[in-house]
Amino acid sequence: MIYNSRDPRYKSIYGAVEAGQKMTIRLLLPYDSGAVCYSARMLVTEDSTGEETAYELVGTNSYEDGSRWWELTLSLKEPGLYWYYFEYNTPWSQEQVYKGAFSNGYIRIDPSFWQLTVYEKGYRTPDSLKGATMYQIFPDRFFNSRIPKYHVPSDRDYVGWFSEPRWRPDEHGVVWNNDYFCGDLKGIERKLPYIRNLGVTVLYLNPIFESHTNHRYSTADYSKIDPLLGTEEDFRELCIHAHKFGIKIILDGVFSHTGDDSVYFNKKGRYPTLGAYNSKESPYYSWYNFSEWPDRYDSWWGFDILPNVNETEPAYMEYITGEGGIIEKWLKLGADGWRLDVADELPDEFIEAIHTRAKATKKDAIVLGEVWEDASNKVAYSQRRKYLLGHELDSVMNYPFANAIIDFVADNDAAFFLDKILTITENYPKEIVDVLMNMLGTHDTERIITRLAGEDCTGKDREWQAAHSLSTAQYELGVKLEKIAATIQYTLPGIPSIYYGDEAGMQGYKDPFNRRGFPWTHIDTNLSAWYTWLGFLRKTCPVIPTGQFIPISGASGCVCYARMNETHPVLSPVGDALVVIANRNPHEIDYWLPEELSDVTPVMNVVYHEGRKVTVGPCSAALLGRGDWCQI
Repeated sequence: MIYNSRDPRYKSIYGAVEAGQKMTIRLLLPYDSGAVCYSARMLVTEDSTGEETAYELVGTNSYEDGSRWWELTLSLKEPGLYWYYFEYNTPWSQEQVYKGAFSNGYIRIDPSFWQLTVYEKGYRTPDSLKGATMYQIFPDRFFNSRIPKYHVPSDRDYVGWFSEPRWRPDEHGVVWNNDYFCGDLKGIERKLPYIRNLGVTVLYLNPIFESHTNHRYSTADYSKIDPLLGTEEDFRELCIHAHKFGIKIILDGVFSHTGDDSVYFNKKGRYPTLGAYNSKESPYYSWYNFSEWPDRYDSWWGFDILPNVNETEPAYMEYITGEGGIIEKWLKLGADGWRLDVADELPDEFIEAIHTRAKATKKDAIVLGEVWEDASNKVAYSQRRKYLLGHELDSVMNYPFANAIIDFVADNDAAFFLDKILTITENYPKEIVDVLMNMLGTHDTERIITRLAGEDCTGKDREWQAAHSLSTAQYELGVKLEKIAATIQYTLPGIPSIYYGDEAGMQGYKDPFNRRGFPWTHIDTNLSAWYTWLGFLRKTCPVIPTGQFIPISGASGCVCYARMNETHPVLSPVGDALVVIANRNPHEIDYWLPEELSDVTPVMNVVYHEGRKVTVGPCSAALLGRGDWCQI
């Protein structure tokens, strides 16, 4: 093998590097054949400028299998995204070495480059979140405290807790999203013991600010709690009690657009303020883009109820990110961080301002972004984003991990599971890897048990989705598959996030069928007990918070990996270790561990174990470990 960016023999630092950090790059090139290499270079292109720089490698006195090691020490001083490949000369030719499958280097005609992420020197994410477990709550559907509410608009329609969310459009084709189940902040507070029992240490709340839709992504007033959820004092008390339980709270910031029915736009005249729709003299007029005032304006994906804002307009920037602004206000009231909705639609300058204000207000605040793809090299609206370079996002919603898990568990794709995980751990700074939000489902996706065991809903309309649920046999299979998926989710680098009710066996296809009321009287205790145990594991196992992800094998319906406190994804015969063997097959398997793991002991779900041999049951995941922690 000429080169592999994941092997410490070839690259001394795994993954992303700090600006100015020295690393050694080594190649294994021909020596004892007629095509002896006499020079080699690494060609590095800075993504932002397109400028390519050649760095010469030096031949060493170290040889292996008829090849010679060449090396260089490299230090890149500017944070950014870089791409590289290699070139070497023999008496007969000049060869290019490009990236191939699984990050191996090959002599190829078609160019494919290795990525190198260089992040801000000294950048760190909050240590308090490493090893955390997250729980996502859609506030209207979690729990109703039945405490009376005041100043609630009269145009809201209250429905029963077990009602089906309304999805049929009216005669004008409009779905109003005005059916409310009446979950509230006091309801969340009352269920904190339940949440803590799951091992949860972070609560992520979908929007809680005043809005006139049940999902509250059409903000009416960033400065107020929606009256149906409670009051500002209710929020403050929720934070106080959550902190006593060791639970942090992250809020959903919807800053790329507001609602048309808002203090700022006021299209419906609900508010006494002069909104941008009402007058060009409105203090909010400059926030919006009108092509023909007042009825033609830029809106989010063409939905005129969601007028887009100019995030970098000074007045808006100051309102959200300035001293005493929205970011600061809610952090001071008790929140511990922000999740930024549709981060791709927020300018880098705006995200950086949020990050700066959040850290100035609360040093260990987290800023997390909604990004659906690899956030390290994301291009949005023709712009390469700078999310992970050290001054914007601390974490992102980790859809690449979710997709890798689902592709394996639902579709039996074991072969590429490990490579998909390693691609992210290699491209992202480790400080970010350790706090990635690893979810299996959210308010934007199917319920995980439905995705794993139900019929595919691709191309199916809401009529079909409303009419379909899991059969008894599908549900029983779904529980088994969800346990495998959750075990992987909880043992990968980052923070696992439960979408409320997934642990209880809630099912449903896409929005709004994934947003039903929590089934407090019908919790699947078998499934919830599994999540409770996994939460306990995360608090007990020392390699969970920051340990390296080490691939072992992925084939024939089985995936195996380890977590260890190593600097590279390479197995060690000593030190604490966690080993995961996930068997997607409908039959029992015998798995032989590498020699470095011959001394591990069973932790959970192991049918039989002797030396290197481990028997894993059908459709299940087994855990083994090394260290004192294994006596849990």
